Amino acid sequence: MANLNEIIQWCNQTLKTHEFKDYAPNGLQIEGNIEVKKILCAVTASQDAINAAIEQKADLLLVHHGYFWKGEPYPITGMRGKRIKTLIKNDISLLAYHLPLDSHPTLGNNAAIAEILDLENLEALDPTERNPIGNIGDLKTAMSPDQFKNYVSEKLGFDAIHLPAEKTQIQKIGFCTGGAQDFISKAAAMNCDAYISGEVSERTFYEAQELNVHYFACGHHATERYGVQRLGKAISEHFNIEYSYFELNNPI
Repeated sequence: MANLNEIIQWCNQTLKTHEFKDYAPNGLQIEGNIEVKKILCAVTASQDAINAAIEQKADLLLVHHGYFWKGEPYPITGMRGKRIKTLIKNDISLLAYHLPLDSHPTLGNNAAIAEILDLENLEALDPTERNPIGNIGDLKTAMSPDQFKNYVSEKLGFDAIHLPAEKTQIQKIGFCTGGAQDFISKAAAMNCDAYISGEVSERTFYEAQELNVHYFACGHHATERYGVQRLGKAISEHFNIEYSYFELNNPI
């Protein structure tokens, strides 16, 4: 058993949340039971994830995508109201970390992508950032665009969408998980052969051609299911409490 406030303090310090300007509050979003025996991790605080936390008797739901995003309406009604009511009724805390969990050099989503794809010579996608949100890495052996599409699809368990460029070989890869398709311009500025993110926009097709950077959309969910698992495991080991991961295979 662990104290909720001690878990929050440890997470905030580990992820350096105070150093980020984010689109939603990082840390505790809904307060439940102060004593935590079990944590359930999920990418998004959906109703299915909340129901799984109830079924598994979790005291804390740890997610990458929580609530109270910038620009959201203030009233707690409708779908979000139902979710929050369910958490409060069942005394389950909601703990969410967004950009700090993308950026962390060992626990983060981007760190996981680098390991899964076996990239080396890692550096920041944007060297001006204090805590880089995206990264660059090299394949040990260059691949053709088709070879790389098959490689990344297999490694990430997602049928990647490939928007082609003129380059015939891919070795230097820029990547930033989730909805960071517009960072393709940063990848071009850093002379990357390809850029990976989760989602894709209509404009990205033209940007890939005109910037001459192959773009691979590998799923917002698929690229961001690693950070919460790594953080959940780290909390579990530090505080000696149980954790599990809830997977809802979102195709986006």
